Amino acid sequence: MRPTHDNTADHKDAILAAMTPVVMEDGGSDGDDQTDLLTKTKPKTKRPPLYKVMLLNDDFTPMEFVVHVLERFFGLNHAHAFEIMLTVHKKGLAVVGVFSHEIAETKVAQVMDFARRHQHPLQCTMEKEE
Repeated sequence: MRPTHDNTADHKDAILAAMTPVVMEDGGSDGDDQTDLLTKTKPKTKRPPLYKVMLLNDDFTPMEFVVHVLERFFGLNHAHAFEIMLTVHKKGLAVVGVFSHEIAETKVAQVMDFARRHQHPLQCTMEKEE
């Protein structure tokens, strides 16, 4: 199927217009017609920082509960969730995911709320990735 209007000419015109410098007359009092060139620059955008979400080990939360949390809130399959749970158990903590600030904050709140509702002291934290 062929478009009814050729957008390539419009697209080229838009690119050329964006590249064309803006000329402004100097409003100086000496009366000469000097002109200043202003170029349009695009600000460089930085990627937002990412945050590591971590689970901390404790001596009371059952291993099966931790596996369930990893499956439910982080979308891990059972084998991967079990592996991370063992890392938490053996090393004291493990990174379970890296997210934008808002998503990391939500995950931490969901895990903490779920653990409290099931009367487990499981701790979930986040920290800025370096």
